[in-house]
Amino acid sequence: MSTGGGSDAPPPPLAVVGDQASDEEEMFGAAFDGVVLRRFWGFLRPYRRNLLIALGGVFLFTLTQVMIPLLIRAAIDHGVAAGAQGMRLLQIVGIAFFAVVTVNYVANFLQEMLVGRIAGHLLFDLRRAMYRHLQRVSLTFMDKTQVGRLMSRLQGDVNALQEFLETSMFAFGDIVLLIGIVSVLLWLDPRLGMMTLSVVPALLIVRLIWLPHAKKAFLHARETSSVVSGALAENVHGIRTIQEMGREQINFQLYSDLAGENLESHLRASRFANVLIPVVDLLTGLAMAIIVVVGGGMVLRDSLDLGVMVAFLFYVQRFFDPIRTLTIQYSIMQRAMASGQRIFEVLDVPVTIRNAADADPLDDNDGSIVFEDVTFGYEPGRPILDGVSLRVAPGETVALVGPTGSGKTSITALVHRFYDVWEGRVLIGGRDVRQVTLESLGREVAMVLQEPFLFSGTIYDNIRYNKLDATRDQVEEAARAVGVHEFVTSLPNGYDNYLDQRGINLSLGQRQLLSFARALVADTRILVLDEATANVDSYTERQIQRALRRLLSGRTAIVIAHRLATVRHADRILVLQEGKIIESGTHDSLVAAGGLYARLYRLNFASFDDLPKQGRRGQESE
Repeated sequence: MSTGGGSDAPPPPLAVVGDQASDEEEMFGAAFDGVVLRRFWGFLRPYRRNLLIALGGVFLFTLTQVMIPLLIRAAIDHGVAAGAQGMRLLQIVGIAFFAVVTVNYVANFLQEMLVGRIAGHLLFDLRRAMYRHLQRVSLTFMDKTQVGRLMSRLQGDVNALQEFLETSMFAFGDIVLLIGIVSVLLWLDPRLGMMTLSVVPALLIVRLIWLPHAKKAFLHARETSSVVSGALAENVHGIRTIQEMGREQINFQLYSDLAGENLESHLRASRFANVLIPVVDLLTGLAMAIIVVVGGGMVLRDSLDLGVMVAFLFYVQRFFDPIRTLTIQYSIMQRAMASGQRIFEVLDVPVTIRNAADADPLDDNDGSIVFEDVTFGYEPGRPILDGVSLRVAPGETVALVGPTGSGKTSITALVHRFYDVWEGRVLIGGRDVRQVTLESLGREVAMVLQEPFLFSGTIYDNIRYNKLDATRDQVEEAARAVGVHEFVTSLPNGYDNYLDQRGINLSLGQRQLLSFARALVADTRILVLDEATANVDSYTERQIQRALRRLLSGRTAIVIAHRLATVRHADRILVLQEGKIIESGTHDSLVAAGGLYARLYRLNFASFDDLPKQGRRGQESE
């Protein structure tokens, strides 16, 4: 929602949900969070059958990995028998090997396909759940939330949970593989198995020393990437100002310094990520040396079969891969737990503005608006409106004027029930807005904001955005009424011309006129204009004034404006100051009364914000 001139909009704290989020999003959480996992399982439950099949595929795939060296051992130890018996054993081992490899392929294909499908559905369900909830949360939450953080949660954090699901499935296989390898090694030869596994404690010690330093390096790399991305976005958005002030070289140097720090942090993180590779290779080589030296001596003494020693070599080559993968999985779990907490924080934001249990549609609305002793604010103990009472008759146009922060935008927000009042009542058509359905209220109140928001899509779709059943004739009639039809038809594709995001390929005045056409097609009984002419030139304002006469015809309207030229023809003007209505009347009667409005008019100020603060209180001392 536009805040008009920024008058009385709520302040935007950095936190996303009260104090639940700090200025920097946490990258890592606890490795295990039962609450997050239980909530996570709620999204996985519809796919539990496929999940079990995928786990079965992972288990079967891992089992075949363990069986392959045993078949090689059998081929070596039993296939060397002379004559037909040896050949028959080799054939049996060959058939078994082919069967195991086939099962290995099928199980791997099955697990990859099912895990990918489940992860894709999970990504879809989480994003849809967050999007649905964010469409319904009150503006109190949205006012206090940074859009970038919400997008991060909707994209990055959801991706982190998807990655966790994919990797955790394979981590299950890695754990099974480790248990299988250790069990088989100890089963084949306990003494050689214990000697081979003696290198594992050294690896664990190295990882315990490595992990906290690596974690710190990875976090710093992410933070510097965020800073660089923020600086890039700011410079791209502010390119006009940068070129105007000749700051290109200075900004380039500043950006180069940030990018250089980011490079150093990523190189440091890369070193930590790669340092374990030679350590694992060294320990793998040491374990294989133990097998060759000790196992080879045992083979020479006939206390160990050659096939067993070869199987040991195969198993050792596979043993350290799961350990490396599980270390990475630990960090993924930490990120997933932190991401899960942030996602479920958003999903748990209460929907404070909702339909009452006994809410009815707003039928037979005559268009009247009544405020009965309304007190309201955005922060406890700091009211923006203080006991405001007013009545707007059906078909009447009432203008709200006053200094920044006087409560103008808050009044319009309460009409649409973007917020609930602290005290008093707001009535539309004689009914409390808290007792009517939000959907019907939206059909009765249309808003045109200071900076109109157009969506990516065609002009036709934007004009009928609030009324999808509007016909082409209705859309064109509305465009003609507000004076934008000729402009639209001059475009290459007319009403089917595609608008970029926020309609930036149009001028501000053109976007504003299209928003008027959209309000006209919506055909509501009540219209709210929040600084609708504030940012346009005089020629465009005259066009808009002509459009307004058509738009306001037969409708109840509340118009917020700083410019006196915009409001002087209103049926009634309300002057607000510090959350109270201090003057009410027509332009002529207010000028004759000699109050704040008259002082502004006589000093020839264009806006209340031009008037010095002491001048606003001048009438009190007279």
